Amino acid sequence: MIDETLVRREQAALMHNYGRLPVQFVRGEGAHLYDADGRRYVDCMAGIGMINVGHCHPDVVRAIQDQAATLINVSNLYYTEPMVALAEWIRDRGLGGRVFFCNSGAEANEAALKLARKHAGPGRTEAVALVDGFHGRTYGSLSLTGQPDKQQRFLPVVPGVRHVDRGDVPSLRDAVTERTCAIFVETIQGEIGVQPVPIEMLRLARDLADRHGALLVFDEIQTGMGRTGSLFSYQQLGVTPDVMTLAKSLGGGVPIGAVTARPGVDEAFQPGDHGSTFAGSPLACAAALAACRVLEDPALLQNVRVQGARLLEGLRGLVADGLAVEARGMGLMCGVDLVTPRAADVVGEMLQAGYLVNNTTPRTLRFLPPLVIDGDDIDGLVAALRRILAPS
Repeated sequence: MIDETLVRREQAALMHNYGRLPVQFVRGEGAHLYDADGRRYVDCMAGIGMINVGHCHPDVVRAIQDQAATLINVSNLYYTEPMVALAEWIRDRGLGGRVFFCNSGAEANEAALKLARKHAGPGRTEAVALVDGFHGRTYGSLSLTGQPDKQQRFLPVVPGVRHVDRGDVPSLRDAVTERTCAIFVETIQGEIGVQPVPIEMLRLARDLADRHGALLVFDEIQTGMGRTGSLFSYQQLGVTPDVMTLAKSLGGGVPIGAVTARPGVDEAFQPGDHGSTFAGSPLACAAALAACRVLEDPALLQNVRVQGARLLEGLRGLVADGLAVEARGMGLMCGVDLVTPRAADVVGEMLQAGYLVNNTTPRTLRFLPPLVIDGDDIDGLVAALRRILAPS
């Protein structure tokens, strides 16, 4: 599956941040990847949710090629058409306000935290986030991330963040005060195993933000760009944030992040408040705009809803047969809890079977396939998982 020489080169050249799986991919198309031996795999992770439109979508490839041959980057000191066009697309389909571009989801949440503090004014420096949430690994975003194991080796993080459990209504009421500048929420907590935040918590967060003059920030980095069956997940939930952060699949596989806010809030940033050298480059914005336009096809979002229901039904069938404990999801963002803590081993066995999945806890598998996946691949995924989980 992989050249051992490449493994040795990787070990000698790269810091040891990742536990890579033993496969070398050389080509991708749609929902499929191909290794160096030409074997095809069904990608049920989409690069951890960053390639919603599928690998090497021809529109995205064409946009990258055309833009790379014309203008790659000039910094934010000048005007470029792709940057403005992409900002208009996000504004008009999101919260109706202006956009700030960056390079990743962590950077987007860093910027959102700064925007919230600037908007709130002096003395209102606290933020509220949820236990088990994940907002990034830079210091501001790490302080929002409610996972002690990710913070522990890098303490102290940025002070002033209170964390409450995703279903603890009384604690949320107590945590939000006149010193709170923002409430950060993922509508579905992806990194802990696809755990939806109860709608009553989202509604309460909206009410508390209004009551205390804080901003409600939805981190739609994983749930956005069609992943849940609508362009942004909040559009199905009846709760609208003041600020939204985007990244992952925004760029169709090219690194880009964004913060967008409702009118009024979007005026908090002024020249010199925040910036990024590479952000909003013509290349990244051209790729992102092409990917965004792919998502305008109603048939694609319909496929997300149909195949997502098919996948969830299959996972719940495993639960009914005693092979798993619980399955949950929204659109093509699904998770299943196993009977025993063998999720990491199952990931390896699924790779051998030709399916890419990942585990978020010792018991939990997560599925984030490209939105173009079809029913045959969904059925094959569930069947392979059933064979692996069934007693021999």
